[in-house]
Amino acid sequence: MTRGPVWGAASEDLNATKLVWPAGEQVAEHVADRDVVYVVLGGSATLTVDGAAHELSAGEVLIVEKGTRRALVAGGDGVEYVTAHRRREGLQIRPAPGD
Repeated sequence: MTRGPVWGAASEDLNATKLVWPAGEQVAEHVADRDVVYVVLGGSATLTVDGAAHELSAGEVLIVEKGTRRALVAGGDGVEYVTAHRRREGLQIRPAPGD
């Protein structure tokens, strides 16, 4: 089964990514620095936001605010979803301290 990011697109203002995870696969808890919208296309998942579990299935949408802790676990049939958020700036290489 395909897993992880399978598609992505960006405009001047937005990033969008389609992700696919098999049953039980987890996205580790993390804190995002921007609001993120999750749109479930197929299957189901539990999206835990600051300790509150949200059961999501196909057709459901949840906006998660920046600064909140979030983690995702794919349901019994796996999950396919899209995330969208304000575009991140490109990676910048900076000199090491003392250089």
